[in-house]
Amino acid sequence: MISARSAFQSKFLLFLLLLTSFSPALPSAVAQAAPDAKDAKPSDAKASDAKSAATPGMSLTLPPLPTDAHVEQSMQFEGKTLHYTVTVGTLPVRDSKGALSGEVVYTSYVAEGKDRPVTFAFNGGPGAASVYLNLGAIGPKRVAFGAEGQSPSDPATLTDNPGTWLDFTDLVFIDPIGTGFSRSLVSEEESKKQFYGPDQDIAYLSRNIYDWLVKNGRLQSRKYIVGESYGGYRGPRLTAHLQSQTGVAVNGLVLVSPALSPEAGSQDLSPIPWMTTLPSIVAANYERQGKLTNENMAEVIGYTRGEYAVDLMKGNSDPAATPRLVKKVTELTGLDPTFVKQSGGRLETQAFLREEFRETGKLGSRYDPNVTAYDPFPYNPTQETQDPILLSIIAPTTTAMVDFVTRTVGWKTDASYNALSFEVNKLWDQSSPAGAFAGSASATDLRVAVATDPKLRVVIAHGWADLSCPFMGSVLTVSQIPTMGDPTRVQVHEYPGGHMYYARPASSLALRKDVMEMVSKH
Repeated sequence: MISARSAFQSKFLLFLLLLTSFSPALPSAVAQAAPDAKDAKPSDAKASDAKSAATPGMSLTLPPLPTDAHVEQSMQFEGKTLHYTVTVGTLPVRDSKGALSGEVVYTSYVAEGKDRPVTFAFNGGPGAASVYLNLGAIGPKRVAFGAEGQSPSDPATLTDNPGTWLDFTDLVFIDPIGTGFSRSLVSEEESKKQFYGPDQDIAYLSRNIYDWLVKNGRLQSRKYIVGESYGGYRGPRLTAHLQSQTGVAVNGLVLVSPALSPEAGSQDLSPIPWMTTLPSIVAANYERQGKLTNENMAEVIGYTRGEYAVDLMKGNSDPAATPRLVKKVTELTGLDPTFVKQSGGRLETQAFLREEFRETGKLGSRYDPNVTAYDPFPYNPTQETQDPILLSIIAPTTTAMVDFVTRTVGWKTDASYNALSFEVNKLWDQSSPAGAFAGSASATDLRVAVATDPKLRVVIAHGWADLSCPFMGSVLTVSQIPTMGDPTRVQVHEYPGGHMYYARPASSLALRKDVMEMVSKH
């Protein structure tokens, strides 16, 4: 069986950001709203830089990426017409000597209007492009993925997104190096040093945000960051780095299904790993029974923080402790009593996901236990295939994004697109005890950022049933942050669904409402 800790640290790739579909022509009024439209000439300097950046460790010299492309679009939203401009463009990344070492590709959506805020969006992984937040959560267009009953071969059709944030903030989706069309121009070894690690990741992405703001004349705009999963781990670190080193203040931070505190103690001694996952397992059961309510989950959280934690800590020092918690856990989860008894009431995630639908020959997803796929190896003692959601979302998101960028926006390239880059994940610096996660740096930076700026507001938003980044981890983490001024500045919200709860229309609208409320306070 995979341990709770090792399974958490070996999670594949997670998600963030948005996308759209539009029509040609860029009038001068819109060009002023999106200054990056003026970069219209083919860049001989870019091609020269790309060649000079190639090192002996590279196998080929890459052709230049296209110049920035733009398209004007509109959508009907809440009874009004929302006009906006989509830009697909690049931001340079330079090494300490000023040589071009990488190119970051972004997709921005800028709507008409004055004094609009701007939100920068990142997905996770490490190794995920921003397409998941882009075309799944907050962009003006969306493609269906991540829900029960959907197939990778379903038409990847873009439709207007009623949960978009574009009516109240401009949106910039950034693909880190090695994801989407973004690329390194240096050797693999040099790429690891410059891009593929927790600290270097924050340094160059913070500079990308700064460069976009300068390029588009938006330094005076209100600024927000949204990050999903590992992007949620990035969020507080980016905010603190921008505040203290780049010199750019952030007004608000939205963490979508964040991996905020990945290290939660050893399962041999600490009750926290089991406390973190139990409520999400119960939430999955409650949703199937139609019992998933805030009131019912409040009771589950109370039990988890109280009697469950105490009985776990007692262990065999109290002969009644384990039978008592086994009885209660069986009642809450609806699982087979023998399975719960053999687990000692300590439910390891991957074992649970196989047990949950064992009679149907299916496997639940750690991103949402109620999204399933057939297990191709049902008789093996351990899971032999990757996650059902992870495998099914690559095709629809890649098809929709590449078609949109190349055909609708007109950013023509024959470069490959990486929605989920397993290569980036493999090359990522795993030298720290927490692997891709540098200990509790994100939770620490969250405290520091909130203390530094008394007006900074934070929304942490989870799906109840997410077992990849369980909501209870954020609840426990935030409860340890001292109150600094207004106690509502840092809030944790939960919605029906899993890691990508925004695939459910009601949860997407609930997230939109909570973020709009945060933005309205600035």
